[in-house]
Amino acid sequence: MAAGLKRDPIVILRMDGEDLLEFVNGPSYYTEMTSIFSQIQNSSTSLRELVIEAFGRLNVDRGIPPTSDSWVFNNIVDPALLSQALNRPVSDQETFLEEFKKVALSVVNCLKEKPVIVAHSENTFDGSGVKRLLSNKFELEKTLNTTLGNLPKDRNGKISKDYLQVTLDVVSPSAGLPPVGAIEEMDKVISEAFKTMNNGDDKKMMIKEEEFKKILIEILGSIMLQLEGSPIAVSSNSVLHEPLSASSTLLNPS
Repeated sequence: MAAGLKRDPIVILRMDGEDLLEFVNGPSYYTEMTSIFSQIQNSSTSLRELVIEAFGRLNVDRGIPPTSDSWVFNNIVDPALLSQALNRPVSDQETFLEEFKKVALSVVNCLKEKPVIVAHSENTFDGSGVKRLLSNKFELEKTLNTTLGNLPKDRNGKISKDYLQVTLDVVSPSAGLPPVGAIEEMDKVISEAFKTMNNGDDKKMMIKEEEFKKILIEILGSIMLQLEGSPIAVSSNSVLHEPLSASSTLLNPS
């Protein structure tokens, strides 16, 4: 995921409980938490486990740092959970909403005492990067020639179709795409594009350089059309674990 987002702006967020407090006391709390409860209510009968899972469904926009981070859970979430009597079954939605709010307010207090610094990045893959590359014939030809120049060829200058995947991965940065394996949803789009283009052909088949380029361009076009029809939004959140003195210096430059 980090590799897939490395070209995107990173926003440093200081989470001190203010945003979470605003959400808990705001008009959207009931609606959003009711929706979350409907999604998770059958996953556990334990009120504690449901509250933990609900925190995982909230994002940084609501003032919650990533609860999957062990430091955040041990120092922020768990103390708040222990402050309430949650080791009992869930009776109904209203009970869940009431108890979650109590825990959330305890989390607010923990964040006030121990603010969490989070590096946040987000991006939407909508095919625009691919479209820019395909529409710039000079840049496209230059990128393909540079990439294909490094591929092994037989004595007739032909290239194995097996190298299409490798070539796409090299071209991806120029097309605004993440590396293969970085984002699962994108991997599915790329896989579908290859299925469309291969048509059961032997991957080991040797083809001329111009035909190789043509197939690769068709694959890029297929990816573009899929993303234009169904854009993929992704985000990444990483807790910055810095010593207190270093964090203080970073946040309060002299």
